[in-house]
Amino acid sequence: MAKISKRFKALVEKVEAKEYSLVEAVSKLKELKSAKFDESVEVSLNLNIDPRHADQMIRGAVVLPNGTGKTVRVAVFAKGTKVDEAKAAGADIVGNDELVADIKAGIINFDVLIATPDCMGIVGQVGRILGPKGLMPNPKVGTVTMDVTKAVNDAKGGQVTYRVDKKGNMQAAVGKISFSEDAIKENIEAFLSAINKAKPSTAKGRYYTSSTFSLTMSPAVKVSTSELM
Repeated sequence: MAKISKRFKALVEKVEAKEYSLVEAVSKLKELKSAKFDESVEVSLNLNIDPRHADQMIRGAVVLPNGTGKTVRVAVFAKGTKVDEAKAAGADIVGNDELVADIKAGIINFDVLIATPDCMGIVGQVGRILGPKGLMPNPKVGTVTMDVTKAVNDAKGGQVTYRVDKKGNMQAAVGKISFSEDAIKENIEAFLSAINKAKPSTAKGRYYTSSTFSLTMSPAVKVSTSELM
């Protein structure tokens, strides 16, 4: 059994055994800051859905109003005029066959990969490498598109992707603890709004079964699910 540090024990003592409101939870996270780096604010949800059914598999992306606080490196597979468009939008890497060669060689110097539809045949050559890393472009999250400018701007400007697992769990980092409480709250509300809009019409009963907020190095704070919708 892993030994719990004195630091973590002290943080646990600050968290009451109750369900906090969204505003209370954000304030509590500020009290739980303890690491020497700028910790991420993380939202964890459990949804009352059955992802085994295709119409209840929730996946998508949302651009947070105050960004993620992270520097995102973006690569783009594009051809013709879309190459210049991607570069003008601020993409860090733009290519085709040479980008495939780098990926095959294990050189993956990007966090998000975008591709135009006409390049997906090329991307498919490295699908087995990209898939397990969560980097495969997908139209459902806006990374397979002809609107390269928007895709690059979204990725650079605070877009987070989300996907429910087979047990209905979903996690996302929605900012940094150095953000103001209002900025964190706005980001969380934007994220929850996207999840609410994605609620399957076939999902019955209470949508959220549990919700917690936490920092990279903190214990979790339970949040009342009644105000998440």
